[in-house]
Amino acid sequence: MRIDLHSHSSVSDGTDSPALLMGVAAAAGLDVVALTDHDTTAGWAAAEAARPAGLTVVPGMELSCRWFPRDSPPISVHLLAYLFDPQHPAFAAERVRLREERLNRGERIVAALAADGHPVAWERIVERSEGGVVGRPHIARALVEAGVVESVDHAFATLLHHRSPYYASKADTDVLDGIRLVRAAGGVPVFAHGLATKRGRVVGDDAVAAMTAAGLLGLEVDHPDHTPDQRAYLRALADGLGLIRTGSSDYHGTNKTTPIAACTTEPDQYEALLAAGTGVAVLAD
Repeated sequence: MRIDLHSHSSVSDGTDSPALLMGVAAAAGLDVVALTDHDTTAGWAAAEAARPAGLTVVPGMELSCRWFPRDSPPISVHLLAYLFDPQHPAFAAERVRLREERLNRGERIVAALAADGHPVAWERIVERSEGGVVGRPHIARALVEAGVVESVDHAFATLLHHRSPYYASKADTDVLDGIRLVRAAGGVPVFAHGLATKRGRVVGDDAVAAMTAAGLLGLEVDHPDHTPDQRAYLRALADGLGLIRTGSSDYHGTNKTTPIAACTTEPDQYEALLAAGTGVAVLAD
């Protein structure tokens, strides 16, 4: 089996619609794909309607979180959540709050860019999102289309970088609270790309241990942003803590160069993930 447990559609910061993403996954020879858009389940129904025969879809999401060290500033972390009940009241309310945070942050960034003469308009960016979760990639694409930057990567390396004067923060979920919410909704929480240092500061083993104590069930080990040494380290850490090991492409369509199925999950680890989820079932034949 070929299993990719981390992908994004145009409902968040990918470029493929959920329906197109299903076709891309099948064409790549995947047996299983997880749809894990940021802070929303809005793509689940479209993915189910477009799912080709023979492709299993794991309903999921990527939750925007923070780890709060005792003696240093908070660190941004992402939590993959699989097979949770989307109607769970507390978790549903937190997703609404996070989406509002994204909208407010995006509007502040665009206002600052426009004030300095960059030709971007918030209304147009929201319109182009087609009702999805608006994030920095949408602003990056607008900057590319306006000829301000050469590519989405160029936008993130310059104007949208976290050290840029245009950067604006948002109030993400405390990761320990996020883990508890996912578990309360019957879901499986997995710590995403935990050693991706190219993205910024990363947490230490003490944080992963605290997450595990709070109910974390897995680590994303095989990821395009992890080096071979980092993957080996995470594999040993997961095994030592009794966590499920996942592998994924973190596919974003043309927003990133990584193809779908670039990294995959071992079948026995996938079976362990399925056994742990009680909120919803996978979409399968």
